[in-house]
This record gives sequence, C-alpha cells and structure tokens, in this order.
Amino acid sequence: MSCNPSLRSLLLALVLGSPAAAELATPQPIIELRPKASDETFSTEFVFENRGSKPVKVLEIQSTCSCLSASLDKAVYQPGEKGKGKADFSLSSFSGRFEKTLHMRTDDPAQPEWVVTFAIEVPELITIKPKTQEWSIDGPAEAKVTKVTINGDEPITITSLSSTREAMQYTLKEVVPGREYEVTMKPRSTAEVMLGAIKIQTNSSIRRYRSQMAFFSVLRGVQSP
Repeated sequence: MSCNPSLRSLLLALVLGSPAAAELATPQPIIELRPKASDETFSTEFVFENRGSKPVKVLEIQSTCSCLSASLDKAVYQPGEKGKGKADFSLSSFSGRFEKTLHMRTDDPAQPEWVVTFAIEVPELITIKPKTQEWSIDGPAEAKVTKVTINGDEPITITSLSSTREAMQYTLKEVVPGREYEVTMKPRSTAEVMLGAIKIQTNSSIRRYRSQMAFFSVLRGVQSP
C-alpha cells in the first residue's frame, strides 16, 4: 500500500523528532530604559539565553541608528547558556519615548536574525503644544497660541525667539516665570504656501533644551479646529 508523501513526512517527524534549533531571547520582548534628562550618553547591560537545543553563533551586530552601538560578551552560546550584552546610546538629540533595535545575524537557519528592542524614555523638560500650528491657503490669517511648559525641577527661561520666515509674526508672553510661556504666531498673509519654525532659545543648563522649535505651515486643505 502506498503512503501519501505529506503523511510520510509527518510520521517521520513524529518518530525522529524536530531538528535541533537555537533560540536567542531576552527575558522581556522589549527592554525598557529610563535615562535622566541630563544624560547625553547612556549605557546599559542586558541578559539573554539560548533557549534552543543546539549552539548558536552571533556573526554580526547591526544597529538601526548611529546613536546606538553594542557588543556581546562572546560569540557562541551553548543550549541553555546565558549571555550578556552592552548597549551604548547617544541621546543628545532625543527626548520623550522612542524605540531602537539591534539586529544580530546568526549561523542558525531557523533564526538567521535575532532582534533586540529597546524602549527609551528620556524625560521631556520642555513640552510644546501644539508642536505645529497650521493655516489653510487663503484662509483667515488669524493669531494662534502655542504653549511652552517647563516640566523639570529647575525653572527655565526663554531668552529669545526668531522665525525662519519673515512672513510669520510672533510674540512671547511669560505666563508663569520659568514655568509657562505662550508663543503667539500670526502669518502676514495666507496667500502662499509657507513652511517654517519659531526658534526658541532658553537658558537651560542641559544642551539639548537650549534650542527648541515650534513649527508652522500654510498649506492647502488644512481643516479648521
């Protein structure tokens, strides 16, 4: 009696068992990190394990961002063996929450690439809402207010404003000294497309917060709030 090829493959798999495989994994799918607002660089160690049944070799480490580099304590990990890695971040231009990943190329066909994901949350000492003010082409050239809030322990003073476009007028109001400000923007005209930003200079002791941007645009099809 002939045997169906698919059935024969299934029976062989049941008799012989599954092929040996490696599986590198961290205890959590995402590694959460919380550096201080003043940190321009940040380093962390992470642990992982070969949960598979055969050795695995890490051939290459690649990062999705020039702001992240990494190394492992060695290249080959035996079944059940734990390893350590080190990740170094450059945070000079980041604030808020963002994700970065490492991609490890291995010699295991079942797991040719192992991805390690980091979620980094850098405290936002300055929040700007809305981040972008919008006007519609040929719409009312009305004034709109952007709120700037200081969230850290120390007060921060806005020392100056400037615009990347002469056609955008602006004023600054100090609502609570060192804590709350209002930037009012008003286009001279909405007849033409315009994209730009108000540059906000501060006296923050932390370099990344000394210069902030509040954006603006005049575009077609913008819906009024």
